[in-house]
Amino acid sequence: MIISRSIFSPLRALCLVMLPCMVSGCITIGPSRLSHDQLDYSRALGEAEKHAMLLNIIRIRYADPPTFLDTTQVIAGYQFNRSVNGGFNAFPSGVGSYLFGGSTATLQESPTFTYQPETGQQYAENVIRPISPVVIMPLSLGGLPIDTLLRLTAQSIDGLSNVRALGAGPTGGGSVRFYLLLHDLRQLQIQGAMTIRISTDAPKPSGDQPPSGSANKPSGSQPEHAYLVLTATSDPALTTIQMEVRRLLHLDAHAEEAEIVYGPYPKVPGQIAILTRSMFAMLSQIAYEMEVPEDDVKEGRTLPTISPVGIETRPDVVIHSGKTAPEHNYDAVHYRGRWYWISDDDFRSKLSFTMMQILAALAATSHSPGAVITIPAG
Repeated sequence: MIISRSIFSPLRALCLVMLPCMVSGCITIGPSRLSHDQLDYSRALGEAEKHAMLLNIIRIRYADPPTFLDTTQVIAGYQFNRSVNGGFNAFPSGVGSYLFGGSTATLQESPTFTYQPETGQQYAENVIRPISPVVIMPLSLGGLPIDTLLRLTAQSIDGLSNVRALGAGPTGGGSVRFYLLLHDLRQLQIQGAMTIRISTDAPKPSGDQPPSGSANKPSGSQPEHAYLVLTATSDPALTTIQMEVRRLLHLDAHAEEAEIVYGPYPKVPGQIAILTRSMFAMLSQIAYEMEVPEDDVKEGRTLPTISPVGIETRPDVVIHSGKTAPEHNYDAVHYRGRWYWISDDDFRSKLSFTMMQILAALAATSHSPGAVITIPAG
């Protein structure tokens, strides 16, 4: 077959049209998706953790066992399919000659998620075992309110009791002086007249050992110790508050710092004993302060809601319930035909809920550090 010069130019044009489609087989998907996927998966994992924690709080309120799942791996897989077709119809003398061509391409994403339930020893350490004060107290150094932190994590401080979720009546059995102490500590924190010191210096002999917090330290390392420090101030109002804190904690009138230890009462004078909670106890506390339908209480599906005592009259996390959830909310889950949510305009509840998520991450001492996200890059 002899191809005349008159149809050679259309053939060359066809080749020029199809060449980009053929070259497209060399493109890579990963680099262009890396930043986008990293942000999207990070956001999705954060939202999933919020939903899981809120749902577990509600399940505990209705005596359903909570379930804790770790997302251990996320793999973002892509498949790029393409097809190219074309041709050239030629007639004598170039009459009616024409070329045609086309291509299609599809990008398919098939992510893989791996979950691992917490069971056995892992469940005991991450959910049931109390968190050490040495792990909890440094969070206040980052600016988190120390009163909210201790309301969530402390069952008692030097015998002054926080409210309990079960078995203590409608007020939870809390001590008014417990909340007065937290209020004073918060005022000192705001004014910079109180701080927390973390040190590996050998403290005075203490009684009970912290239940956790040093289990994952390498052999031979010095354990950390936490100290409450009342910094010097010339403000007479702050000096008065510091004196009241010393009185409530049974400290010497001139004490500048005191070691924080785990337990119901200090075994050595000059110590501050904090009986800390586990993650399960923290979730239970929030669960029995949340709003539930009155009919559920009357019909025995759950126990009555407990009310805070003292100068703090609102729950740490205010959880609403209703047949429908508002369009704009911080988090919402559906459970047994009703919606439960945290309002987006309730900053205090959002901060407390975020602190609980941070504490849950700190309590996790026996598994791999978070989910591994794999995104193809070539």
